[in-house]
Amino acid sequence: MSLPRSTMELTAELVALVERTEPDPGPTPDLLAPSVADLEAGARALLASRPDGPLWLFAYGSLIWKPELEHLESRQALVRGWHRRFCMRLTRWRGTREMPGLMMALDRGGSCAGLAYRLSDADAHGQLVRLLARETDSRRPTNVPRWLRLVTPEGPLRALAFVASPYGANYVGRLPQQVVARTLARAAGHWGSGAQYLYNTVAQLEAHGIRDRNLWALQARVAAEIRALRMPLAA
Repeated sequence: MSLPRSTMELTAELVALVERTEPDPGPTPDLLAPSVADLEAGARALLASRPDGPLWLFAYGSLIWKPELEHLESRQALVRGWHRRFCMRLTRWRGTREMPGLMMALDRGGSCAGLAYRLSDADAHGQLVRLLARETDSRRPTNVPRWLRLVTPEGPLRALAFVASPYGANYVGRLPQQVVARTLARAAGHWGSGAQYLYNTVAQLEAHGIRDRNLWALQARVAAEIRALRMPLAA
C-alpha cells in the first residue's frame, strides 16, 4: 500500500510536552477486576471455540507497537465489519478518575487494516491468559475477545481480536472527534498519556504502510490541542 508523502503533525516533541505518569488509582470500586480464575476460564473457553489451524492474533492498536507476546510470523490483514474507534473510557492506565482518558477498540461498521500475528502453540493457554489480563478491563468488560475472519495477501484466516461491547461498563460509543482530541491531549495515567498512545499507534501503522484516515485526521487535531495548551506558557 503506497502512502502519500506527508508528515505527522503530532510529533514526539509535542507529545513530550504533555507526557506524564499519574499514580495508579486501582480498579474502580464498583467494577471488579477479573480474578485469576476468571482469566483461566476465559482462556479455556477461547481454546474450546478456537478455529482449526494456527493460532492467529489481530493487532490494530497498541498490540502493534507493544505486543508483549512473541510471534512466529506477521502479515498485513484486513477485517471487514469493524473499525478503530476511541470508544472506551479509562479511569486508570492512560487516564484517572478526575480526568478520564480514552482507548481504542474495534467497533461495529466499516473496515480495519492491521497486522495478523501467528502465535506459538507451545503455550496457547498461557498466552491467552496474558492477553485477557492485558485487555480485559473489568468483570463487565468493554473489550471482549472474538474470533474474526481476516483477509490477508496470503489468503483468508481466522484470528483472535478484541472488540468493543456496547454493554461494557466503559463503552462510550461514538464521540465527536474534537472531544476525543481534547481528551487525548490532556489525559494521562500510570501507563502514560493518551497523546503518546495515539502517536505510537499512528507512527507504527505508517511504518507498516497502513494509513487510517480517521486516525490521521485525529493526530492533527491532537497536535493542535497541545499547541493551544502550551501557548499561554510560551507567551
